[in-house]
Amino acid sequence: MPNIDWKGRWRNEYGSRLTITDDSGGRLQGAFETSLPDSVFAGKEVPILGLHQGPCAQFAFIAPGDTPAICSFTGLIREGRLHTAWHLVSDQAVKPPRPGAPPDLVTLPWAHAVQTNSDTFTREREAIADSD
Repeated sequence: MPNIDWKGRWRNEYGSRLTITDDSGGRLQGAFETSLPDSVFAGKEVPILGLHQGPCAQFAFIAPGDTPAICSFTGLIREGRLHTAWHLVSDQAVKPPRPGAPPDLVTLPWAHAVQTNSDTFTREREAIADSD
């Protein structure tokens, strides 16, 4: 099984950042920060916990504060890219309770509480110091 160094900074196609600071013992630790302003996770760097084996990895995080939301990414590395599928479960959202009404915090029914999509992360190159 290949030994993969998961540590470092990763960025997905939308600009969201994944930073892995520890990959020892088959576990992942670090932080995630979304670039999407309409996300329940917007504006905060949140800690991640996960697992890895060979080229496969999984990590999850919860929303900061009292927001009832959790997100999990699962994927694998191919040709230096981390391809993932993610699942978000959120109990509440800020949205109009009916068309034309002002936004309000609403509890989501089960069918609207789950979102699923995919992202691809590419490792960021470390900044090279100028040699003046």
